[in-house]
Amino acid sequence: MEAAAKKADDARWTLDDITALFDGVFAATYQTRLIRGGDEPIYLPADGDTAYHRVIFARGFYASALHEISHWCIAGASRRQREDYGYWYLPDGRDAKQQRAFEQAEVAPQALESLFAAACGRAFNVSVDNLDGDAEVDRHAFAQKVQQRADRYLADGLPLRARAFREALHCYYQTAASLEQACATGRGVLA
Repeated sequence: MEAAAKKADDARWTLDDITALFDGVFAATYQTRLIRGGDEPIYLPADGDTAYHRVIFARGFYASALHEISHWCIAGASRRQREDYGYWYLPDGRDAKQQRAFEQAEVAPQALESLFAAACGRAFNVSVDNLDGDAEVDRHAFAQKVQQRADRYLADGLPLRARAFREALHCYYQTAASLEQACATGRGVLA
């Protein structure tokens, strides 16, 4: 019975829904779409072949979509014109200095991701993303920094796009509004 309940609960969060919510709030105003990708997430600005910007999340994971959306919500207009916002990324195997830099860059997006997950009624887990590295990782300390940043967002206000998306998520997942109603709520925040 417990496995059936988990499967039914997981069905609440579909890739079609998260894509429809993102696209419904942002496609017209920001010419940006959410796209299911392969092994690695990436942000690609519009180019000669594609007329819209693409937030591409990894392997069809709902949590990856929320995370990549978080990065997009923070990136300024000039960064959104560059592939992967012009940021560096070092994969697993970072040393201690590289891991500290990674965690510093990830506090704000993971804080937004945690707020998005809460708006969906989903659990959130921080990602230290260094499974093969030699650096010791203090997951608990990083989780505290992420929570402190999320609390600061709640006290001081979220960036506009993050606020719009969080409202759309909350409307859809917490009030049983339709996708169109939730998207309209998000677009209303942008207006």
